[in-house]
Amino acid sequence: MSNSAPDSSQRPMRVAIIGAGPAGVYAADILTKADRDFDVSIDLFDQYPTPYGLIRYGVAPDHPRIKGIVKALEKVLDRGDIRFLGNVNYGRDLTLSDFRHFYDAVIFATGALKDAPLNIPGVELEGSFGGADFVSWYDGNPDVPRDWPLDAKEIAVIGNGNVALDVARILSKHADDLLTTEIPSNVYEGLKKSPVTDVHVFGRRGPAQVKFTPLELRELSHSRDVDIVLYPEDFEFDEASDEQIRTNNQTKTMVNTLTNWLVEEQDTGASRRLHLHFLHSPVEIHDDPATPGKVAGIKMERTELDGSGNARGTGEYVDYPVQAVYRAVGYFGSELPEVGYDARRGVIPNEGGRVVDTEGQPIPGIYTTGWIKRGPVGLIGHTKGDALETIGFLLEDRRTLPAAEEPEPEAIIRLLEERGIEYTTWQGWKQLDAHEMSLGASYVHGDPGVGELVRERVKVVDREEMIRISRQGVE
Repeated sequence: MSNSAPDSSQRPMRVAIIGAGPAGVYAADILTKADRDFDVSIDLFDQYPTPYGLIRYGVAPDHPRIKGIVKALEKVLDRGDIRFLGNVNYGRDLTLSDFRHFYDAVIFATGALKDAPLNIPGVELEGSFGGADFVSWYDGNPDVPRDWPLDAKEIAVIGNGNVALDVARILSKHADDLLTTEIPSNVYEGLKKSPVTDVHVFGRRGPAQVKFTPLELRELSHSRDVDIVLYPEDFEFDEASDEQIRTNNQTKTMVNTLTNWLVEEQDTGASRRLHLHFLHSPVEIHDDPATPGKVAGIKMERTELDGSGNARGTGEYVDYPVQAVYRAVGYFGSELPEVGYDARRGVIPNEGGRVVDTEGQPIPGIYTTGWIKRGPVGLIGHTKGDALETIGFLLEDRRTLPAAEEPEPEAIIRLLEERGIEYTTWQGWKQLDAHEMSLGASYVHGDPGVGELVRERVKVVDREEMIRISRQGVE
């Protein structure tokens, strides 16, 4: 048997992509459209029974861009030239050796699912949560508990990125106003009981250094019965800030929006308030002798800009009474079995998408793309650029790839069935998609105060239920 992948006169090159979020789908799409003189056969795997990754399980349900992104990914997968195989867990159901046996190349696009660490005292207290975990809960991730402790009246959210704003918005928004989204019933019921009155969002630097986008910022002002509160002492601008505002239209837009809100002093007497704090750095989450082990407050150090756009501590401390703290300082990639891992950056070690060994040498046939390649930074455009780079190297390496021993497309299906793995397919997703849409169409709300309500879909949470619906008709 040949020890390299076939040329154009032989069988199609077999490629497995692990991760069916945007990174994986874009890589598959770019490979299918690449200028080449040979055929490719692509299988797209995911640990969930459904496609779309963090678009389904990592973006706030009221985010207006979700539908557009999903439509773009759906269009790619609906063509029929990329096979989706869901509910297959890498490292448990299939090993790297399995993939190498059936495919000429393997691309890891597993993203980043867990919270980046925040190393301050008190993070272990009851009431201290990871923002990514909360996002997974309200997005109906099947692998997280159905219940979430929402008993705090005052809440701190640490971070100044889009995830922090998503978390703060969902916490402060009235549950009834989320019913037009696809949130699962258990999420609605949990949020409905929340007694929250104040949500505080803390950023270490100033308004000109925030990491969220204008769209996310504007969404805050769309929440009914929620006042936005800002503080004049937080509006500090140094030389780097002025330069950023002058040269970056996005920064200019956000600073203008924030300063306008500050001048307008929104105080309508709303039942909930969303406080935006800048120039605050977390020092300690603490409990109270009356409630040991539970979050009772957070100690922040006031910071100041140093002229370069960075912040330094001032030695002035402020304590905020809160009963819950959400850490939203970023996502972090998880280590995968049989693949190298950079524990500092949370990525698979690679050079331009080629996975490398401990000596820094490329491992033939193994690639990576997306957040697990570059870290959890950048938007969809960066993800496409990542995929383009990785696929470029894969095509460049084609003639030296180690050839699969069983390249027939049905061979991997036989193995999954032999191991009793209830894999799902694109047709199965279409069945689940239609089922969720029907749940939305038939939804009846019991609260007469909500009025006429139309729901496009209601997301199914239970994994077994997703599998059952997706596999209907499978013998």
